[in-house]
Amino acid sequence: MPKALALLGAVLMAGCAMAPDYRPPVTTAPGEFRETPGWAAAAPRDGEERGPWWAVFADPVLSDLEDRAGQASPTLAAALARYDAARAAARMQAADLYPQVSASGQASRERLSGNRPLGAGNAQEYDDYVVGGGVSYELDLWGRIRSQVRGARGEAEASAADLASARLSLQAAVADAYFRLVGLDAQAQLLARSVDAFTRAYELTATRREGGIASGIDVNRARTVLANARAQVATVANQRAATEHEIAALVGELATTFTVPAQVQALDPPAPPAATPSELLQRRPDIAAAERRVFAANARIGAARAAFFPSLTLGASGGWESTGGGLLTTPSAFWALGPLSGLLTVFDGGRRTSQVRISRAEYDEAAATYRDTVLAAFRQVEDALAATRYLSEASTAQREAAEAAQRTSDIAMSRYRDGASDYLEVVTAQTDALEAQRSYISVQTQRMQASVGLVRALGGPPDAALAVIPTAAP
Repeated sequence: MPKALALLGAVLMAGCAMAPDYRPPVTTAPGEFRETPGWAAAAPRDGEERGPWWAVFADPVLSDLEDRAGQASPTLAAALARYDAARAAARMQAADLYPQVSASGQASRERLSGNRPLGAGNAQEYDDYVVGGGVSYELDLWGRIRSQVRGARGEAEASAADLASARLSLQAAVADAYFRLVGLDAQAQLLARSVDAFTRAYELTATRREGGIASGIDVNRARTVLANARAQVATVANQRAATEHEIAALVGELATTFTVPAQVQALDPPAPPAATPSELLQRRPDIAAAERRVFAANARIGAARAAFFPSLTLGASGGWESTGGGLLTTPSAFWALGPLSGLLTVFDGGRRTSQVRISRAEYDEAAATYRDTVLAAFRQVEDALAATRYLSEASTAQREAAEAAQRTSDIAMSRYRDGASDYLEVVTAQTDALEAQRSYISVQTQRMQASVGLVRALGGPPDAALAVIPTAAP
């Protein structure tokens, strides 16, 4: 008998695991990225601290906006609330691993009928005082509760990764919008200078017209170029206002009162380091979230399987009861061990079988979502690396075009003053110079956005782990 009890205790303590052995879904990963040889993927390490990655741009205005967004963004606050709810749900599920203890108290005045059975016509009145409690504990023989707890913890960890992903996306969105704003400020400054230059050219042409040197056609051409430049000034101002309002929403402030002072600065993105690990699978929080949801779905399969086996619950109760004084004394004590209750569903019309199938289908869906997330991540990194590379080449060529177009414009104006050409040559040269310079600013703005996109795609700054040597595919 003692050996049997010991064996039973060991079984109760160990229990059984119904969940399949968990292995993360296998996803084929390239040895390196095509767009930038030497960049390779490593093992997951999404919990690393990313730090203020925007500090690499050395822009105090951007740093201030990032800090304000982290403190007041409603999007981030909502993600944090979801994470808090997921953690609370995991703790609530884990409570089933422990006995449930209750305490109770009761005081009543009762009268028993004299005509009750065996009452012999004697009514009785008495006070009844009860103080007691009970313990109830479900034996997790088949791992149902443990599987549910693991599933809830996996969902909480996924929610934590969702929070990190929301924070990174918010930071990247703020930086992207800010650099678009800076690019628009640069265009506004260029257009302001152009309006001044075109105004002087128009005045020169009008003076020459009055002197009989220039024709009315030249004056109208000069007026057309000037009016077009002024229209572009208004268009850029409208775009800047919309971008400023976008930043206001990202940092959690009213667009009515929010302003970012106009400033002109060099749009010069940092060059990504070469031959370093990409750490794509190390720091992408969305990949970590997808993997944790696969783990949670796997655990729920175990909980669904365990429903086919009986559940056992132990109970115990005790306390004191008295109709008068001496409540907390030995004669007033009572206790009971049990009941030891068991429940086994014999027939349910296929409900439990269907639940297992649902759990397996949810696992397959989570695994497919994980693979899709990984594929999308590699695509985004390739896109960002390609943009970084080709926009750099485009910037060099566009700068040369802008400089050449400006020299042509200056020469054309000099020729016009000397009477060596008509104003059509000046108009063409001025228009080409303005468009070439605006295109250069646009390319530089896109390069800044590509740098931010690369940070978003890699889950952090590309130079955050230069000391990491291993580059093994997962």
